Amino acid sequence: MTLYKAAVPLAQRCSASLSHCATMTLMKHAIKTAEDLAWLLGHTRGFQGGQVTDVHVHKCRLLDESAEREVTAGTIITAVIRYEVPIAESRGLHAVTRVAKLTMMGVTDFSIFEQEGADFSEIGVTHAEVSDGRLRFWFDPRGELYVICDEAEIEEVSRPATSSLIPAGMTEWTFQAETGDLPPVAWFLDQLDQVGIPCAWRTHKRSAPAHPALRWEGQLIPASVHDVPRAGVHMQGYGPLDASGFGITLRTADPHGSGTARLLVALADITARSFSGTCLAGTQVMERDEWLAGQHLGRGEWQDDSSE
Repeated sequence: MTLYKAAVPLAQRCSASLSHCATMTLMKHAIKTAEDLAWLLGHTRGFQGGQVTDVHVHKCRLLDESAEREVTAGTIITAVIRYEVPIAESRGLHAVTRVAKLTMMGVTDFSIFEQEGADFSEIGVTHAEVSDGRLRFWFDPRGELYVICDEAEIEEVSRPATSSLIPAGMTEWTFQAETGDLPPVAWFLDQLDQVGIPCAWRTHKRSAPAHPALRWEGQLIPASVHDVPRAGVHMQGYGPLDASGFGITLRTADPHGSGTARLLVALADITARSFSGTCLAGTQVMERDEWLAGQHLGRGEWQDDSSE
């Protein structure tokens, strides 16, 4: 039995050696062996101090033609985890927020039971082991959220961490490109003109130092509603994080306001159609093709869970 406990001292977590883990990051990574598991716990720091925002249980079923009925063909459990890590680079030490979708396949045993007064969403540090060819995960100290499975896969989106609170009800969409350079604001303005949504750009001025990865930030305001309070979409563009390409984050406090919903979806679609990468809509991590196919719930009306 191989056992890994991802309890990492704070001094180690903030050391310069963290930059090596950053260079090994992939937005999607299969977890099948003890070596894969060691990579996972090293990369995520055991999701230390993170939060489980969503848990989904999917029962796979197949039609047994001889018995003329459906039979269970396996269980898949997906956990979405938001966590923060310090990354040391040439620009110095800075924080990165990651939202990970951990998909556990071939599940043979699991628990998502919460006793009265307990809360398994708060992760102290994740413990995991490889035993008898299976992966075992314990996400909370009480063991109320645990999964035993054949294999797993992690897919995640990274963005600059922020010390400011995001208001409740804020709608948010993030895209992390696999490779490439961040387009200038003028490129987005030109693309919006082409789809019939001309906008003005208002640069955001910060009172505190910005995250070192941030390249530009401001408000896109549709020309048709330039005089409407809170109209438009707040937009951030940032450079490489976790050795991936650039990132884009869209936010609005008024997703159903005049022109805002259309602008929000148009910006997301323009970005996803133009670049290869991964999307984060609220708590849903998905490939760009899945976003563009519109198979998920609430497209254009996704809600962020930052207030939880």
